[in-house]
Amino acid sequence: MDLDMLNMFVIAGGTLAIPILAFVASFLLWPSALIRIYYWYWRRALGMQVRYANYDDYQFCYSYRGRPGYRPSILMLHGFSAHKDMWLSIVKFLPKNLHLVCVDMPGHEGTTRSDLDDYSISGQAKRIHQFVECIKLNKRPFHLVGTSMGGNVAGVYAAQYPEDICSLTLICPAGLPSTTDSKFIKQLREMQESKRIDRIPLIPSTPEEMADMLKLCSYVRFKVPQQILQGLVDVRIPHNEFYRKLFLEIVDEKSRHSLHENMSKIKAPTQVIWGKQDQVLDVSGASVLAGAIPDCHVYILENCGHSVVVERPRKTANLILEFLALLHSIDNKKQA
Repeated sequence: MDLDMLNMFVIAGGTLAIPILAFVASFLLWPSALIRIYYWYWRRALGMQVRYANYDDYQFCYSYRGRPGYRPSILMLHGFSAHKDMWLSIVKFLPKNLHLVCVDMPGHEGTTRSDLDDYSISGQAKRIHQFVECIKLNKRPFHLVGTSMGGNVAGVYAAQYPEDICSLTLICPAGLPSTTDSKFIKQLREMQESKRIDRIPLIPSTPEEMADMLKLCSYVRFKVPQQILQGLVDVRIPHNEFYRKLFLEIVDEKSRHSLHENMSKIKAPTQVIWGKQDQVLDVSGASVLAGAIPDCHVYILENCGHSVVVERPRKTANLILEFLALLHSIDNKKQA
């Protein structure tokens, strides 16, 4: 092998080694940065663009894909301590010609956080209505999707602003009394009895607590490396004080059963999706909704926990599309 050829291999090897070493260093030293890059990459790969909308001095951060068309736009509301990018796993399985909007809920990620804001469920519903008006999403009725806390907000929104929406999907929504206490509710009771709020299961501050939260929220047991667990915690820790205040607000009597108090006012066709093995919010809530909302379609997913969006993204996307197709077919028959 001549010297030029040897030099070429050395240069090529060095060129390849730089990004590999950078990746390894990021993984070991800055796992939180790697997580942010991951979401940035998937937003770009899926064609989701990030934008900001302002209502007076309040800023909303959201991502979107597509333009309003003949099919309803879809607005997605995430759960407690999550962010707009949690929906990417579902966006992957939705048609690119659908108009999708995923917004950071009040106080989360890029949306304004203020100690003066009302973070009760009704207060959050009002903020989401401001966002909808900002981007003129309600020029035509849209389909609203919400999960967990976002499901609670979505249900209250549907009850309070019925003219804005044409249909509703609630995924393991909070805000309902249940006939059976979930593992999480039992933990909350124990926490209240001991008067300790320093260790709320949904607000981890160590990799071990993060692993426990993932086990609580998911039926599927994901093998998450220690470094990724650390990165997930690092991303959350700066926000944990806010999450604690928010949590105490939404479990307070004013918000705890907001969906239950408003469900009889929901007139839009409603789809309920729930993981049968949900340990955070018991699946019996689905029958509560089915008994109160006239046009309610319930789907219980076997071998699935609270994190339906993460555990069963393809199935969830298909259920939403099938539900919208069914409603479209019914509308066509009425017009015929």
